[in-house]
Amino acid sequence: MPDHLLSYSVAGALVVPHFLGEHDHPWLRTLLDEHERFIGRPQRELDARLREPLPCESPPRKLRLAIQVLARLRPSHRKTAVPPRRARALVFAEAARTPAPPHTVLSTVAASLGVTPENLQDSLFGDLPGERLVGAPAQSLSAIELALRCNLALVQALLFSATAVRIEVEGNTRALVRQAKWRGLICAVADRSGTTDAILELSGPFALFRNTGLYGRALGELVPLLAWCPRFRLRAECVFHGRRLTLQLGTGDPIFPASAPRRYDSHLEERFAREFRRLAPAWDVIREPEPITAGGTMIFPDFALQHRSNPGRQWLLEIVGFWTPDYVARKLALYRSARLANLILCIDEDRNCAEADFPPGALVVRFRRRVDAAAVLRVVETTPVSPLTRAAGPESRFA
Repeated sequence: MPDHLLSYSVAGALVVPHFLGEHDHPWLRTLLDEHERFIGRPQRELDARLREPLPCESPPRKLRLAIQVLARLRPSHRKTAVPPRRARALVFAEAARTPAPPHTVLSTVAASLGVTPENLQDSLFGDLPGERLVGAPAQSLSAIELALRCNLALVQALLFSATAVRIEVEGNTRALVRQAKWRGLICAVADRSGTTDAILELSGPFALFRNTGLYGRALGELVPLLAWCPRFRLRAECVFHGRRLTLQLGTGDPIFPASAPRRYDSHLEERFAREFRRLAPAWDVIREPEPITAGGTMIFPDFALQHRSNPGRQWLLEIVGFWTPDYVARKLALYRSARLANLILCIDEDRNCAEADFPPGALVVRFRRRVDAAAVLRVVETTPVSPLTRAAGPESRFA
């Protein structure tokens, strides 16, 4: 995102994004109406229109940002009767071969291709940006949504200048850490503090010597996921025009959220949760309980099973299914170092795990293809409850 599109101010050591809010909705609605008028017409006509002012007051920098965001949401491909490159090659070759006037050249080539001269002329430059037809967004867009998308684009662009990012988060931590790992971000996950589940320390793209675009996009993709966290606080150390400033975001900031994160990692987990809830109405099945610090990293049990009338009766449950032997060995080692009581491990029989591999005191339910919810229920109903214990550990690091 070019710097001239970013709307922000500086207050002391803070960089303050100028978010679009309700007061911007009227001119955003007008912008959407103008866009709708040009659907199906060449892009150059819409561009020419938007170089003129809207019939209502609109902040110039915010307007340019909204136009840019709107352009990203439109389909850009244009179908033509003849591929433009082929059309140009044939027409230019025919024009070079004969002194006939242009309309005769078009008619001759069009006849050889079996299309009308108008279709051929329309195809000649159909791949140029200005000749592409303005398309409608895949889904109807409101002024509210456009404002939120603009705010997200603004924050993502500001994070491209970050040297370091710290995110304190409560809830949805598992998905956030997983996304950071998948995106290849340099990410340290510190032990939780107070009410937060975890603290993520990420290297910002501006601290790297190369691939700043790659890491900037990866970092920006975490931002819409924060909307699914009950509470979060993001603090980014940024460099703008040689000056070090801090960007702060928190719960409730008006940023467009990501699509709902996937609730389960596999059909195996989803089926177990559904069947256990049906069999054990007195027990709550909690997806993504608090992470556990162990072995210099953090582990995320799949479920917590908690008795509704007696919350002290709680079990952590991990389903160890279709993974590589190294992954299973590492996961079991982490649980051993965590020294957890009230741990249930559901182990795929094909993993060939020996009794010595399991954490001391862990209850094991073996399964094949499907976790037996009834077997797990018998375990939690008949086994005495022990208080949960955890091993303390240093911060963890993912890269």
